[in-house]
Amino acid sequence: MSVLEETLRRGDFAVTAEVGPPKGVNREAIEKKCDRLRGFVDAVNITDNQTAIVRLSSLAGCLIARDCGLEAVMQMVCRDKNRIALQSDFLGACALGVENFLCLTGDHQSMGNHPQSKNVFDLDSIQLLQILKNMREENIFQNGEPLKGEIKAFLGAGANPFADPLEFRVVRLAKKISAGAQFIQTQAIFDLEIFSRFMEEVRKTGLDKKTFILAGVIPVKSLAALRYMQNEVPGLMVPDFLVERMKQAKDPKEEGVNICVEIIEQLKKIEGVRGVHIMAIGWESIVPEIVKRVNLYPRPKRG
Repeated sequence: MSVLEETLRRGDFAVTAEVGPPKGVNREAIEKKCDRLRGFVDAVNITDNQTAIVRLSSLAGCLIARDCGLEAVMQMVCRDKNRIALQSDFLGACALGVENFLCLTGDHQSMGNHPQSKNVFDLDSIQLLQILKNMREENIFQNGEPLKGEIKAFLGAGANPFADPLEFRVVRLAKKISAGAQFIQTQAIFDLEIFSRFMEEVRKTGLDKKTFILAGVIPVKSLAALRYMQNEVPGLMVPDFLVERMKQAKDPKEEGVNICVEIIEQLKKIEGVRGVHIMAIGWESIVPEIVKRVNLYPRPKRG
């Protein structure tokens, strides 16, 4: 059982963070980030060509993180690979000791640095979850053929409580859980009112008892960054009062951290939220301060 799974099943409030691999082969870029996070998080997500920008592979990043003493969550997106390649990558990662997987459909390639590339999207995240679940539990490939060896995998998915249509969000979450999502990491939360309503519907349907929900947060460095998220990032809802608060702040970085800390403190009080996923986006050095300020440090010891 992975550290992340054990932490959640034990009932501890989990903390994960995100690490983006470099656009090259400089493993020190990941090592530096992991050194800052070690001891403050239960696992780190290694992104898979996030926003369709070519980077070091998620699997390689996971192994580097493990060398640094951190458990990793391997992201798998459906944009770039068909079901043959995805199943193969999953087997390879399991054979190398990776135990946590986050299944994502993936950002469209037009967002990235190779917009002329052809997408694949042979599967979506729900179909991928079901395939990986069957590989683990039934020892079969997608085509029904048997596979050899025991698969150990803690399967997760993303969820966006703010994407339109809002009334469909809980339905889609239920589909992901049914397909095999044992944990969920949400889109970044700035609008606590809407997220609280989402969680109320989650509890009504009993989905909070069927998976572990980790709420996503982003510490924002500047007013410009917050405005960009409000206006340019699909599926994010940033209330105007937060923009105004950053506008009035003497030290935007400090205020961004304060807002993140306050949001986490509120998330800890929402029934059904079992942890937080901190997406610092190149600002990993701030994660230890945030974890300390919300009284989630030291992290529980395994066993």
